[in-house]
Amino acid sequence: MSTVSECKPKVQLVGKDGNAFAVLGACSAAAKKAGWDKAKCDEFMNAAMSGNYDHLLQTALQYFDVS
Repeated sequence: MSTVSECKPKVQLVGKDGNAFAVLGACSAAAKKAGWDKAKCDEFMNAAMSGNYDHLLQTALQYFDVS
């Protein structure tokens, strides 16, 4: 896994639908809005989906500025 940049895109998860697909969708939209290339988006998605729900949230916190 490559290093996560210091400048993390903002993603709003608090108060939103908390199912895994909604979290992945919100993160994907934030990544695209921040201008991530396909490789970076794929890196996040692969990492986020490689475990359970808690792993998904931990990965989102690693890659994004979650509020």
